[in-house]
Amino acid sequence: MMRAMRMLACAALLAAVGQAGAQYPSRPVRLVVPFAPGGATDILARAIGQKLGERLGQPVVIDNKPGAGTTIGADQVAKAAGDGHTLLFAPTPFAISQVMYPRLPYDAARDFAPVALLAVSPFILVAHPALPATSVAELVALARARSGQLTYGSAGNGTVPHLAAELFKLRAGVDIIHVPYKGGGPAIIDLVAGQTQLMFATPVEVAQHVAGGRLKVLAATAPTRLAAMPTVPTLRESGFADYVIRSWFGVLAPAATAPEVVSRVATELARVVEAAEIRERLAAQSAEVQVRAGAEFAAFIREDVARWAEVVKASGARVE
Repeated sequence: MMRAMRMLACAALLAAVGQAGAQYPSRPVRLVVPFAPGGATDILARAIGQKLGERLGQPVVIDNKPGAGTTIGADQVAKAAGDGHTLLFAPTPFAISQVMYPRLPYDAARDFAPVALLAVSPFILVAHPALPATSVAELVALARARSGQLTYGSAGNGTVPHLAAELFKLRAGVDIIHVPYKGGGPAIIDLVAGQTQLMFATPVEVAQHVAGGRLKVLAATAPTRLAAMPTVPTLRESGFADYVIRSWFGVLAPAATAPEVVSRVATELARVVEAAEIRERLAAQSAEVQVRAGAEFAAFIREDVARWAEVVKASGARVE
């Protein structure tokens, strides 16, 4: 009798979950973007959100919640109802914040259901033309000869460019001084002006300066050479076998979201990013479509957290 009751209860639960998936969405979906409006991530989220809404049959409303290294927006989603009507457009800082912030208002591993990784984007190591180094090997030799004299800029403490440079310093065994800025734009301006010598940046951020000869590219952080820069070696090719850094973004839901709803959103998102219009937008940002759903995305995030934890611990990087 007890076994029969358990079986009936299980069947009822599965039926309820299946019904929830079939009825989803029943109203507009809120996509929380943990950045201010107008930036590259926000623009991309809006384009993807519009297409996702068309596929779901309900509008996807962008809700910008910037601040605290994306943790403000993430916290709102972590505490939202698990009905699939609130989602997080999660970028790389979602992983970084787990090691940069000692006390988060949520448990990143427990409070979210990974929906899908959508795309990844590499960085390139750029230098001012006056720097007497045309390769990574020459840069390392120069940095050792001028220990503590070279400088690199970043978009701020705890950002991907900052930690990418710290990882490079660890692997190369060199001392290069960090100069943090309030955003990538000011950092690039000072690099072009020669106030700093180096920076890790996305290709799209510095494309015009590279084309105009105001900056030179020493290496890419991708596992293979970039199609747009076939003559630029990777850091792997330059003697750093385990050095791969990429920016990424995906979508997360509150942990209590029904598996059928998570699966539905993941499927529709995969179709969205495969569309020619979205692929073109991603290519313009040097991003590559790379869809990983559910458990695969969860494993991807864990690997990223472990990578940044190593960098933060060894370098002493911290948010001020």
